[in-house]
Amino acid sequence: MSSTTARKRRAAFRAVKHIENGMVIGLGSGSTALQAIKMIGELLDSGELYDIMGVPTSSQTMFESIKMKIPLTTLDEYPQLDLGLDGADQIDNKLNAIKGGGGALFREKIIAAACKEYILMADNTKITETLGIGQLLPIEVYPFAITPVIKAIEKLGSKVTIRVTNGKLGPVITDNGNYLIDADFGPIQDPWWLEQEIHSVPGVIETGLFLGYANLAYIGGKGSVKRLKPSIDDTLKKK
Repeated sequence: MSSTTARKRRAAFRAVKHIENGMVIGLGSGSTALQAIKMIGELLDSGELYDIMGVPTSSQTMFESIKMKIPLTTLDEYPQLDLGLDGADQIDNKLNAIKGGGGALFREKIIAAACKEYILMADNTKITETLGIGQLLPIEVYPFAITPVIKAIEKLGSKVTIRVTNGKLGPVITDNGNYLIDADFGPIQDPWWLEQEIHSVPGVIETGLFLGYANLAYIGGKGSVKRLKPSIDDTLKKK
């Protein structure tokens, strides 16, 4: 196991401890979330957890949850979730985050908004003083509007690329049938303003800025885990 994977597992282990029997849980996407899903499956298999249901945020999460025999449900059946566990590409000291490296940001944000408690998990390389330093901002875009959206995002001061991947011709398609663009804004001094500006562009489905959603974060380090909470001022700003 690599040192990075070990740090992710430490963070996931602490987050999974918040799960109680009878909960309906939002299951995030990405490598750290998959560590948590494996742990939940093991706890269900051993009988330490029971009567748990999950709402997956991506096809990858759904298939991994089925593999681990985690019962799944939907937001139609449970529009409010007890708990959400997810990773992040970058987290600041206010627990604002950039997500979407795996392309599931739209469903992840819907789940984040539906949770009574939302916990981020990450290794310590994901912590930053300012969002956007060395980190692209993913944006999900309706295909019909891709060119006008790119031009509008560039006017906000960003370099923009359409996300593509090896082994597939053309752009990446999300689980929702949309395109992804990655915007390089550099350090984002006012993420709340930027979120509003990007959302004002017709054709933008969602951004990877997760602002004010997390109640708690566990950050895995070398042999330790740091527990982070937002300040009272940050919590009030969300409201």
